[in-house]
Amino acid sequence: MKQIFNKRMLVAAIALVIGLGVTDAFAQKRKPVIRKKRTSVTKKVVVPVYSVPSGTVMRTRLNSKLSSKTSTEGSTFTATVTEPVYSNNGVVVIPVGSTVTGRVDSVQKARKGGKPGTIDVSFTSVRLPNGTTRAINGSLTDLDTKDGKSDNEGTASGDKMKHRKLIFIGGGGAGGALIGAAIGGGKGALIGGIIGGVGGLITETQTKGEDVDVKSGTEFGVYLNQSVSLPKFNEATVRP
Repeated sequence: MKQIFNKRMLVAAIALVIGLGVTDAFAQKRKPVIRKKRTSVTKKVVVPVYSVPSGTVMRTRLNSKLSSKTSTEGSTFTATVTEPVYSNNGVVVIPVGSTVTGRVDSVQKARKGGKPGTIDVSFTSVRLPNGTTRAINGSLTDLDTKDGKSDNEGTASGDKMKHRKLIFIGGGGAGGALIGAAIGGGKGALIGGIIGGVGGLITETQTKGEDVDVKSGTEFGVYLNQSVSLPKFNEATVRP
């Protein structure tokens, strides 16, 4: 009886050892489960932009005085957009109240011999009321109906202004600022009307060697030499 019990114990022990070996082998063969981390995918919102074509004229009003007596080369000034600017498909991209930044490229004080003072400027950027800012390549131009025309949306477009460069030039009995042509670096015939409140055209020989005094509030055009792309204006969009 004792021998039978011992045999049973031996068989049970052998079976236990075999079972443990099989379990260990199965555990070694089973591949570990690798859990992938969940990554959140953020969809990028694409804001459509609209193009304002080159040749567009933005109507602006000067915010501070410019004078050939005091202005210096490299100094900046600002003007406020007075009429909305539309893209080529009729979307408002530059609203009234936007600020255009200008730069004085060169300045010449009035000299003896009837030579008037001159100020040559360009325009480098526009900032919308919501903070959106874009670089621009703009030149000074007049708003004379002979050379510029307005469409039914209020945006002026150039006609014969593409190949001429305009500057502020002193002249007139009241010392008002004229828009004149700079041709080959010299003074051409004055082709703009007097901005500073003096009416009529004045030829260069009639100038009195006066300095340029462009008063705050003076209106003029900013001619876009290159197209600029902007999103549709949204007052709620605030950008640095």
